[in-house]
Amino acid sequence: MFEHIDLHYLLGTYGYWAVFFGCLLEGETILILGGMAAHQHLLHLWPVIGWASLGGMLGDQLLFWSGRYFGGRLLPRLHRQQAAIDRVTGLIARYPSTSVFAVRFLYGMRLVGPMVIGASGLSALRFSLLNALGAVVWATVFAGAGYWAGEALETMLGNLKPYRLPIALGVLVLAVVIALVRHWRAKNKARHPK
Repeated sequence: MFEHIDLHYLLGTYGYWAVFFGCLLEGETILILGGMAAHQHLLHLWPVIGWASLGGMLGDQLLFWSGRYFGGRLLPRLHRQQAAIDRVTGLIARYPSTSVFAVRFLYGMRLVGPMVIGASGLSALRFSLLNALGAVVWATVFAGAGYWAGEALETMLGNLKPYRLPIALGVLVLAVVIALVRHWRAKNKARHPK
């Protein structure tokens, strides 16, 4: 079934859109795959970084404005994210600029963080500038990690062309497993606080 999938065509046709929309929402997995695709010359690294930066920045801007206008009503309803909300609130109080830059690198804070920052009353211009800088650094780090992972795999396996689909599926499965383990740990920690 999978041997008939032309991954080169799919990535060449939809790869940048996948990177953009994937990074608009969450992004690390699709960004690592985009970096690996760039290493295999299926995509180009700089456009991957550019589209990822744009998607990540726009996604966080939308969340910021959601927090600015609806945070007072929306945040109290996010009971499962309360630990993340408290953590971001503490970060903003102590390090407002650093929190804008760093929140996208902290697991479990990427979606709720910009909403909390928006609700905090931080200047929209300040958020936008720091958000843009953070998005570019974030995209460069994760796309670069994917690129160098492709380099390491090629060193170990030789020509990766026959392994492209299994590698992509393996990265996706690994990302899902890590997310599930972290979710289970967070849920367990919420049930049994110290």
